[in-house]
Amino acid sequence: MNIIQCSICKKPFHSIGAKVCNECLQKMDQDFITVRDYIYENKHADIDKASEETGVSKKVIMYLLKDGRLIIEDSEGGGGGMLFCEVCRKPINTGRMCKDCKDKVANTMQKSISTGKPQQAASSKDSTPLRGTAKLNK
Repeated sequence: MNIIQCSICKKPFHSIGAKVCNECLQKMDQDFITVRDYIYENKHADIDKASEETGVSKKVIMYLLKDGRLIIEDSEGGGGGMLFCEVCRKPINTGRMCKDCKDKVANTMQKSISTGKPQQAASSKDSTPLRGTAKLNK
């Protein structure tokens, strides 16, 4: 168990792998419901408007987007210039990697499992299970 700084409130806490303290995680779960409900009622809201109307910070909304719990919806199919794949830098609308890079990582892992030899691949920090999603327009 390590002591790390919470990526939201910056307070130190004991972690076994999480980057957000328990207090912020519980608050974020409540914030997710608030933003999700707002988005369902206001289909064309952007991040700024959602943050202003709900009182949920843009930082938390971005965290929820990267966690895959919210989705940015724009006309080009990307993240409206807000999110980019952490591997290839292509615009994305949720999570941390584009579908192509996720597929490459999955294929590399599958080859590693089948051959018993470790392969090099981009690492994904996106292992948090989804608790529900909502779309956010950009």
